[in-house]
Amino acid sequence: MTDLTSRKDEALAAIAAASDLAQLDEARVAALGKKGWVSLELKSLGQMSPEERQQAAPAIQAVRGEIADAIAAKKDALEAAALEAQLASETIDLTLPAPQAPRGTVHPVSQVMDELAEIFADLGFAVSTGPEIEDDWHNFTALNMDESHPARAMHDTFYFPDAAPDGGKMLLRTHTSPVQIRSMVEQGAPLRIIAPGRVYRSDSDMTHTPMFHQIEGLVIDKDIHLGHLKWTLETFLKAFFERDDIVLRLRPSYFPFTEPSVEVDVGYSMEGGRRVVGGSGDDPGHAWMEVLGSGMVNPRVIEFAGLDPAAWQGFAFGTGVDRLAMLKYGMDDLRAFFDGDPRWLAHYGFSPFDQPTLSAGVGVRP
Repeated sequence: MTDLTSRKDEALAAIAAASDLAQLDEARVAALGKKGWVSLELKSLGQMSPEERQQAAPAIQAVRGEIADAIAAKKDALEAAALEAQLASETIDLTLPAPQAPRGTVHPVSQVMDELAEIFADLGFAVSTGPEIEDDWHNFTALNMDESHPARAMHDTFYFPDAAPDGGKMLLRTHTSPVQIRSMVEQGAPLRIIAPGRVYRSDSDMTHTPMFHQIEGLVIDKDIHLGHLKWTLETFLKAFFERDDIVLRLRPSYFPFTEPSVEVDVGYSMEGGRRVVGGSGDDPGHAWMEVLGSGMVNPRVIEFAGLDPAAWQGFAFGTGVDRLAMLKYGMDDLRAFFDGDPRWLAHYGFSPFDQPTLSAGVGVRP
């Protein structure tokens, strides 16, 4: 017992003398480690008789507990001392600006959507939305597309196995034109709307993705003619690209839902390897580029929507939001829009505090 007391005192002295956590751990291993002397004393109990074990065990356990308590107390004291020394040696200048926290960016598609809504709101257009899962009547039939139209083919359109309530087919909308039909049916005329949103087609390459974004516009009123359409598109494109030298070229075309139909081209030039919209396509160093389709609403479409085509006329137009973003902000691969790469978003994204306004400029740079 005298030897046990002596060794305990030596262990407690080593614990008290430890100047850091490393020395304290050495003292702990020497006493309580797997091969420490206290552990060996406990193992020796198995070699004693029951009477000897009954007498020696409480003393050894008491020594073990006393040493463990001393180690815990010393550890707390050393950690507190280390913290005090760190606080005394380190200083914080509270006048310095805080480190900038990670901040997300607005996707270019969302930014351009806001820009377009701002421009058309100034022209008196309201924003209309509709379901992305459509029936074939709203998506095709009401837009004067007959059963043999190529757009109805399985390789162009994503169909669902479920049938519509009227027995027709259900599908992912291929354009936002069904919103025009729904708006005419629900609101009647006169009408002035834009219909932005996601659309779906079975296509994928550098300039096409299975899901992309469109914006379409519709005006229904009395005595509407092609001159109103041209002025609206010219005003819109000048505001969007923030240039007064936008020149349009209207080419005859065909769409089943408009008659007459026109493709709209803008002049552009190549600057620094990218297309810059502006000027006439007939000017030296310039060319023409198609940016949207449009035309006067086909009387059959007006009739499908429940309006009298003899009393009401209108025009419609549509373009890809993603393509407008590519042209304005210099992206060259549409697939990168939907990769979710934070590096791409950091480069092309917009600050959430830079909201587009006509007074400050709709095209706030990232």
